[in-house]
Amino acid sequence: MTTLEFQAGTLTLSGINQLPPGLEKYFSFDPRCSFFRGRACDYAPAVMALLRNRIPFEDKARDYEKLSTFAVREKITPRPHQKTALDKWIAADCRGVVSLPTGAGKTILAMMAIEYLRRPALILVPTIDLLTQWCSVIEKFFDTPCGMLGGGSREILPVTVSTYDSALLNMEFIGNKFAFLIADECHHLPSPENRLCAAMCIAPFRLGLSATLDTEGEYVSVMNDLMGEVCCNIAITELAGNILSNYQVKRLEVELSGEEAAAYHHHRGVYTGFVRQCGIDFSRPDGWAQFLIACARRPGGKEALHSFMLQRHIARAGKAKLDLIEKILRRHAGEQTIIFTADNDAAYTIGRRFTLPVLTHHTKAAERKDFLDRFRSGDYPVLVTSKVLNEGVDVPQASVGIIVSGSGSVREHVQRLGRILRNAPDKEQAVLYELVSANTSEVAISERRREHSAYKRR
Repeated sequence: MTTLEFQAGTLTLSGINQLPPGLEKYFSFDPRCSFFRGRACDYAPAVMALLRNRIPFEDKARDYEKLSTFAVREKITPRPHQKTALDKWIAADCRGVVSLPTGAGKTILAMMAIEYLRRPALILVPTIDLLTQWCSVIEKFFDTPCGMLGGGSREILPVTVSTYDSALLNMEFIGNKFAFLIADECHHLPSPENRLCAAMCIAPFRLGLSATLDTEGEYVSVMNDLMGEVCCNIAITELAGNILSNYQVKRLEVELSGEEAAAYHHHRGVYTGFVRQCGIDFSRPDGWAQFLIACARRPGGKEALHSFMLQRHIARAGKAKLDLIEKILRRHAGEQTIIFTADNDAAYTIGRRFTLPVLTHHTKAAERKDFLDRFRSGDYPVLVTSKVLNEGVDVPQASVGIIVSGSGSVREHVQRLGRILRNAPDKEQAVLYELVSANTSEVAISERRREHSAYKRR
């Protein structure tokens, strides 16, 4: 008898001497065990190929059934854009990627999809904060306990939320227990490690969720292969003023002081001179690695790296920026404000200057929760963060964002805007300030990261 099995994150096909038409795409012969082996994620098309060829087989791969006792605790009432997204995903055979802006209800869309399928579901998230947030939403809407994998928890239930890291460590054991795979913030999925989470799972039904999809390069082919094509893409501009808050984006250029400008241009010259001397091309994917290697091996490398760090710090956290932050905070006194920086040093500098709570990746989990709870309640009207609030955290009360510094990433810039767009009572308009040091590299960085429809009309 031909047998299909799940083995350590792969599919095996035994009891057959030759692959029939269609199956050669999914299996190859494994001489170590004398049967055919393929990717777990190809379970559904492999089964369909066996059925088309009328080959009797025993399915020992799947270890899940339809949820017979699944009950809804709170009725889900979708908004029109969520209903549209669900319909398009269903029309794509319940396999595909949905792009919705931050605050547009991606989690609620996932709840609607879980209710529609009523099959065991595994939700992948990038952070512990999102792990607990998703579990709370699941237990709010469904009369079923939520399993957790990550952050010290390891409870596998028919509906389970896992961090990408924990799923990677466990997928060889649990990859056949779920029919539905949801990847939240799925722009994380194509990384060499995370893509294994999806490849080692047999789930036929798949939903990728993100507010910031890449549309070029290897990312697209990886996502199409592992999660399905983009079946719905709704932009921030389509929902602003209705589902999302109205917003303004204000870019403010500030001048460095005479002393800062002299120091900046000196160290900038040392850094760029070294780069030119070594022939380093930052347009290449390995450009930064080339620079670090040259700094370690070439004469003047240590000084070049030191100058790079200094000129960047001067541009990111000059005195004029700190003075402007004070003016903005006074202008928006009483409004919930998030101050974003590109690095921890700048965040702590601002925190000390204005006596504000600072969230970085060094912040302990309990302290982070306390800071966020106090921010949501209004006890803390302002939070300073480096990057930990870029995505995923639900803070609908925030109406003002101040970007003191950041990378040239369009995704990061859109994520930061998204933090202040969630609708909340008495929230009329959100404002995002982008502070840029004039006559520095920050001007070009700002132009790069503003290449998104959310900024082009503002």
